[in-house]
Amino acid sequence: MSRTLESTPLQDGFRMPGEFEPKSGCWLGWPERPDVWRNGGKNAQHVWVEICAAIARSEPVTVCVSAAQYANARNRLPTDIRVIEMSTNDSWFRDSACAFLVNDKGEVRGTDWTFNAYGGLNDGLYFPWDKDDQIAQKILEIENLDRYRSSLIAEMGGIQCDGEGTLLTTEQCLLNPNRNGHLGKTAVEEQLREYMGVEKILWLPRGCKFDETDGHIDDLACWVAPGEILLQWTDDLEDPQYEIYQEAYNILSHATDARGRRLKIHTIHQPTALEWTPEEAAGLDVGTGAHERTAGTKICASYINYYIGNTVVVVPEFDDPHDEPAKAMLQVLFPDHEVIGIKNAREILLGGGNIACITQPQYAGIGK
Repeated sequence: MSRTLESTPLQDGFRMPGEFEPKSGCWLGWPERPDVWRNGGKNAQHVWVEICAAIARSEPVTVCVSAAQYANARNRLPTDIRVIEMSTNDSWFRDSACAFLVNDKGEVRGTDWTFNAYGGLNDGLYFPWDKDDQIAQKILEIENLDRYRSSLIAEMGGIQCDGEGTLLTTEQCLLNPNRNGHLGKTAVEEQLREYMGVEKILWLPRGCKFDETDGHIDDLACWVAPGEILLQWTDDLEDPQYEIYQEAYNILSHATDARGRRLKIHTIHQPTALEWTPEEAAGLDVGTGAHERTAGTKICASYINYYIGNTVVVVPEFDDPHDEPAKAMLQVLFPDHEVIGIKNAREILLGGGNIACITQPQYAGIGK
């Protein structure tokens, strides 16, 4: 039986793993909201199927689908993928689903952050979001895992943990007035320590430009191992991202993690900047509660926004000259994994994120 606990993960000896740690499964939603996904999500659904199939080569995959789309999703997705009917507002499960935690006894629990669709009524991306704020609890009850509920407004796309006590995030996101700015940095840090089971928080001032989520870390930098970070990069001084990357590199190169280690920083060249085409923008419903996107709107593309499974790394491709070098870099960093490129990942990007944003890894307890 799933319980909502009054204690915190830190008090109970639970921690947030690093993304490179073992998983027992992966959770996704299903794109269908017509004011977020063009053509009622049909273009994105084709890519979803490809991503789910790639991850299923590594660990079990569950896709949560509305009643109206259940038959369509069940028939499109491979038979080895579990499909569950669930009411949601949209499909960003990295941010709306629970963060799975582990302890040294092999037990798994989940942190359920408060979710407000990236800002609520203060520049949030869609309305309503009440069903998305229920996703974490629903998943934990399905899996019969205990739940910790936090009042902190946070998304796991804005949080990166190394599994050994260090958390990486941005002030632009977690301290934003539309999230937790009223609490102050000290109070936010206390919540992060208690509900992620970490000791040290590394703050970067901001995330990438053109990111609709107010500076999520998962487009900018990620842990690839304890003590090692992968940072998106450009050498072009005129690029609007150049200053952000330099700023992040300078901060991280002078930082130490919770165990006192200086960080090893790898860099990966960014893809060329993208923007909405008139045809893509014309495929969206308008005036129905979602952030409006028009032709020429800049899009935040990143190779950092990948999913790492037990045996695969699933990375977005953008028909860009930097696609192959990015995959080669990831193959060096994860030599025991198969690196799988998703060629039409632009369709997910049009919705506002990418492969990491739509996937929530369920971590496996030790010995499981």
